[in-house]
Amino acid sequence: MGNHFGNIFRISTFGESHGPAIGVILDGVPSGIEIDEGKIQLDLSRRRPGQSGITTQRKEEDTVEILSGIFEGKSTGTPISMLIRNKDQKSKDYSHISNKYRPSHADYTYQHKYGVRDYRGGGRSSARETAARVAAGAIAKMYLNQTAGVEFFAYVSQVGTLKLQKSYLDLDLSKSEENDVRCPDPEMAQKMFELIDQTRKDRDTIGGVITGVIKNVPVGLGEPVFDKLHAELGKAMLSINAVKGFEFGSGFEGVKLKGSEHNDEFYEEGGRIRTKTNYSGGIQGGISNGEDIYFNVAFKPVATIMKDQLTVDHSGKETSVEGRGRHDPCVVPRAVPIVEAMAALVIADFDLIRRTNKLRH
Repeated sequence: MGNHFGNIFRISTFGESHGPAIGVILDGVPSGIEIDEGKIQLDLSRRRPGQSGITTQRKEEDTVEILSGIFEGKSTGTPISMLIRNKDQKSKDYSHISNKYRPSHADYTYQHKYGVRDYRGGGRSSARETAARVAAGAIAKMYLNQTAGVEFFAYVSQVGTLKLQKSYLDLDLSKSEENDVRCPDPEMAQKMFELIDQTRKDRDTIGGVITGVIKNVPVGLGEPVFDKLHAELGKAMLSINAVKGFEFGSGFEGVKLKGSEHNDEFYEEGGRIRTKTNYSGGIQGGISNGEDIYFNVAFKPVATIMKDQLTVDHSGKETSVEGRGRHDPCVVPRAVPIVEAMAALVIADFDLIRRTNKLRH
């Protein structure tokens, strides 16, 4: 049902937050791709809990176990299966909500849809599931980098009302990993850190925005009319827990411009067709044009707050619920590798589809 993503480069994830493990089966990876397990582990470490004072203190090393599909360091063309064991569950932290619906969580909707729910950490609805996506996305990055030189970058561009005013073109994106917030502007990163930390001390949460950038994308990715590249990127991002909005290129700001200002004029450079501006965000007609793809992903404040909130129980009786356990005061620092992973899965899938679009001699 909703546990699969992709067409040719396709993933299926499984597992719950407080079950024995989570994992992913990745099918459609061409044979002969060099697989660096260290790079998979690096991306998982960027996403894992407990990595700083402004993230959840659940202690998970998120060590990946590769069970199939790789031999002597290369993909075999058969399904790649990866497992990440859960080791620091504290299910008792959730016993008080076994019969209550937490505001803005999936408790009520899962209960209504299935007639049963795993209340331990949210079960399948937990963002813990995204670790499996990150593992698969790391392999998608390897495939794309080795075959086309595609590069993926994501960084925190806004926390609450603190917003970077600089374009990604004016930032050194390599600096994103030099601070706990994952913002490439050191001064703004410090302000964001202080805001998140104060929010944590206030027993509350706050939202933010992650900007994604994809470089060296081949021309021709995207399948009109219903599977446009930006539509699939939007679906990928909106499938991430806590995401409330997606925009690419000029996005909502583009409505302020006239067509004469917004159109990206073409020119030729070294035998390649380029555009003088990039309001299109690297996508025209739902197909990549070779320019940088850039987009923003908006994340709501984490729903679990350490304060009493009014709610109802399974019988509809009014009651209150208090957040317990270990939770992020702001999800965006840990969501950066998730955004990169989902973008890589989309681009990898469309790259393989592109190779079937026309005969090449």
